[in-house]
Amino acid sequence: MRYRTLGRTGIEVSAHCLGTMMFQDGFNSDHDDCVRIIHAALDRGINVIDTADMYGRGESEEIVGKALLGRRDDVVLATKVHFQMGEGRNRSGNSRRWILQAVEDSLRRLNTDWIDLYQVHFPDPATDVEETLSVLSDLVRQGKIRAFGCSNFLATEIVEAHQVSERRALGRFRSAQPPYSILARGIETSLLPVCERYGMGVLVWSPLAFGFLTGRHRKDRPVDLASGRAAIRPAFFDPALAENAAKLDAVEQLIELAEGIGCTLPQLAAVAFTVAHPAVTSAIIGPRTMQQLEDLLEGAAVTLDDAALDRIDEIVPAGVNRYDPVAAFPPRSLTDTASRRRPLAERAAA
Repeated sequence: MRYRTLGRTGIEVSAHCLGTMMFQDGFNSDHDDCVRIIHAALDRGINVIDTADMYGRGESEEIVGKALLGRRDDVVLATKVHFQMGEGRNRSGNSRRWILQAVEDSLRRLNTDWIDLYQVHFPDPATDVEETLSVLSDLVRQGKIRAFGCSNFLATEIVEAHQVSERRALGRFRSAQPPYSILARGIETSLLPVCERYGMGVLVWSPLAFGFLTGRHRKDRPVDLASGRAAIRPAFFDPALAENAAKLDAVEQLIELAEGIGCTLPQLAAVAFTVAHPAVTSAIIGPRTMQQLEDLLEGAAVTLDDAALDRIDEIVPAGVNRYDPVAAFPPRSLTDTASRRRPLAERAAA
C-alpha cells in the first residue's frame, strides 16, 4: 500500500481509503461481516476510514466504532456532517447550533474521543461559511477534531472559504472530497487545481461511477433495473436512453484497455486511474462484501504508464463529464426558481 500526506496537515494516509456507505440497512446490515471487512482493509495497509452521520442514520458510524475497538490509534478516521438526522427542525445543515450537536453524536457512535478529519458534507446556502468555519475552528481547539474539510463544494466555494479563513483568522478547509472517475473528470478543470493551490488533500468518491465501471453493465446486454444500484437510479443505467450510449461505448474500450494491462475494469478505474492524478491524495473504495474488497485491493499495485493514461484521455477527454456525478443533489441556484427569475413586476417594468 502506498501512503501520501493529506495536504499540508502532516497526516499520512493510504492511497486508498475504505468508504463505509455500504455498511447500513439495505446494503450490508450484518454488523459482524462489516467489522470483518474493516479489519481486512486495515490488515492490508489501508489506514483511513471514511464514513458520515447520514449513512444509515448513524448505523455506519456505529459499525465503524465497533471495528475500531483496540485499533483506534492506528486509523485516520473521517466522518461528515450536513444532512437531516432525525425528526424536527435544526437537525441538519452547517450552522454552529447543529454542528455542535452532530459532532457529539458522531463521537458517541464512533466510540472515540476525537475525529481526525471532520468534513462538511455539502454546502449550506442558508449558513454563512464564516459561521461554519468558526465552529469547526473551535472544535479543533477543543481537541474533538484534528482537522476539517469540505465535501462536494464547488471550486468557487472553496476559494470563498479560504478567503474568509484568511480575513477572519479562522482555521481553513484542509481537504476536499469530490466525486471523480474516468466517466466524471470535470473536477480536473478547476477544482483539483484550486486544491493544489491551497495545499489541500483530496479524497475522491465514486471512482466506479455509481457502479457503471464495475464491468457488469455492457453494451447490447439487458440491465436488471429492479435490483442493485440500477433500482436506485434506473435512468443512469437504462441502455435505451441515448445519454447512456457514450458511457457504454467508453466501458467497452476501457475493458479492452484493462485486459491489455492485465487487470480488471474496477482495478483500472477505482484503484489505478484516480490516484494517478497528482492532486488526488486517496481514492475511496466502498465495498459491500469481502470479495469486493479483495478484488479491488488485488489491483493496489497497478500503476498506469503514460501510454495507458493517454488511451484513457482518448476514451474520455480530460475535464469531461459523461454524466453529472452529483445529479441527485442539484444546487439551490438551480432548484429554487426564485433564485434565477426576477420578480414578475420587475420583469414587466423592464
